[in-house]
Amino acid sequence: MKITIYGAGAIGGHLGAMMSRQGYDVSLIARGPHLEAMRAHGLKQITRDETFVTHPRVTDDPSTLGPQDFVVMSLKSYQAPGVVDAMQPLLGPETTVATAMNGVPWWYFHKLPGPWEGRRIKSVDPDDKQWNGIGPERAIACITYVASEVIEPGVIKSASASYRYRIGEPDGSESERCKSFQAAVEASGIECRISSDIRQDIWVKLMGNVAYNPTSALTLSHTGAMVDDEDMHALLRRLMSEVLSIGRALGSDPGDRIDARIKTTRDGAGFHKTSMLQDLERGRPMEIVPIIGAAAEMAALAGVPTPTIDTVLALVKMRARMTDQLPSQ
Repeated sequence: MKITIYGAGAIGGHLGAMMSRQGYDVSLIARGPHLEAMRAHGLKQITRDETFVTHPRVTDDPSTLGPQDFVVMSLKSYQAPGVVDAMQPLLGPETTVATAMNGVPWWYFHKLPGPWEGRRIKSVDPDDKQWNGIGPERAIACITYVASEVIEPGVIKSASASYRYRIGEPDGSESERCKSFQAAVEASGIECRISSDIRQDIWVKLMGNVAYNPTSALTLSHTGAMVDDEDMHALLRRLMSEVLSIGRALGSDPGDRIDARIKTTRDGAGFHKTSMLQDLERGRPMEIVPIIGAAAEMAALAGVPTPTIDTVLALVKMRARMTDQLPSQ
């Protein structure tokens, strides 16, 4: 099995290190100082229990790798359309692309029965680059619950007490490709379950992304501080409730998962900085439109009022503009 991880940051690097340690034929596509550090010294992974170094294949040139069995896209969501042309050499006739990115996946409406089947999401894939250049038939979902960050080039620190993935086909089938990917992930020490309704899982993950990411960037707070503050706790619950309302309006009922999500924050990685706060502090572009903007776009499609999401979206976009950290669409 040949696996390429496109984007070897906090999530992709963690997966690459875990798979490489188990002997999988895994390649990491990275760039800049992070790439050079991995070339020179390997990839160091720091967890709660141990520290280890692996030496996966690393490159910034996908054309050197050839067709893959699996490509895991773990980029920032706003970066993904821009790499579609470069990733073409990785895509053979049977290549599966696992979308392991924050926000709503670009293929969300693929094989979704009903009036929106086949609809595109402009906040995520503005010019249909991913839809046309990758093809929704290649895609499976990969939802990750791993609190990680790149603390220096070539070094990834993971604060999670456990690592969980949820994967699934757009049509809900338990395919052989999902079973194959699940086996590889679990053999690497990550819990991985196949979901028969992956869109429910997408809304649960998005609920946390929309609530925690922009508010952490606006307040400079880690997640634990926010859930323990009475006023912020109430705001987070309103954001989560609006996200779940969008999901239900679009035909996916993730249930009332707010209490469970906040408990997970407290129990799992309460002092973790969200990826958006990490980007803000490092002066990098922030994943605003593909996460909060996508939720607002889908709310408008479904006719669901989202006053809290709309307010937070306006605030965090302005915050990013003031430091030139809002990616252009």
